[in-house]
Amino acid sequence: MPEPAARPIRVGVGGWNFEPWRNNFYPDGWPAQRELEYASRHLSAIEINSTYYGSQKPSTFAKWRDETPDGFVFSLKATRFATNRRVLAEAGESVERFINSGIAELGSKLGPIVWQFATTKKFDADDFGAFLALLPRSVNGIALRHALDVRHETFLCADYLALARRHGCATVFTDSDEYPSFADLTGDFVYARMMRSDPQYADGFAPDVLSRIAACAHAWRNGTEPADLPRVEPAAPAVRPREVFMFFISGAKEKNPAAAMALIERLA
Repeated sequence: MPEPAARPIRVGVGGWNFEPWRNNFYPDGWPAQRELEYASRHLSAIEINSTYYGSQKPSTFAKWRDETPDGFVFSLKATRFATNRRVLAEAGESVERFINSGIAELGSKLGPIVWQFATTKKFDADDFGAFLALLPRSVNGIALRHALDVRHETFLCADYLALARRHGCATVFTDSDEYPSFADLTGDFVYARMMRSDPQYADGFAPDVLSRIAACAHAWRNGTEPADLPRVEPAAPAVRPREVFMFFISGAKEKNPAAAMALIERLA
């Protein structure tokens, strides 16, 4: 394990195959089959969305692992068949199938698993707690980290925060007007999805906004919490440094790689 001071801030985007990136991120004429190779050398993480919609083969995870440099990390969006259901407590088979689908092939490049819930899914403490109890702590000797992307306002409560903390799961901070946005920390790492990129800016955000995002990332990494983000509860006292994952998702998607690279430059 790295020393606390070495906790990284990982910055990336969602996926790597997006047609508009072929004229403003990838070099002109760059082969589509080598886009992951290129993206992984300009970003430090990628959130994979395809795993939400269907299973991938173990050989596919191994291929992604081998095409990316040491230190690069993938976060995986978990299968929708586990989260988009009326009774979450009955998701055990879907959870197990996803965990054992070959994700361990990523090895040290396996980052957090994101469990995204429907916008209509309300917080039910008993059912949600039963679901969290289904999430395994490891697969094939690889420790697993879980992030919860909750999208209904009923999760804006102390009971949810206590439940997530009890199970050691992080809560996704979503910077968006479309979903509940709260920065209360519930795990030992931070997972943020920045969804406000704007096409009028070359880097997707005004320079001062990118500087504020960088300041938030530094605060989280250093064990403190940004003071100006929406919360349910008051910020907790400073703790040990944390690993931070920040992804530029949605918004003006064509600008997201530029936003990620601009943030990486500021963090450096």
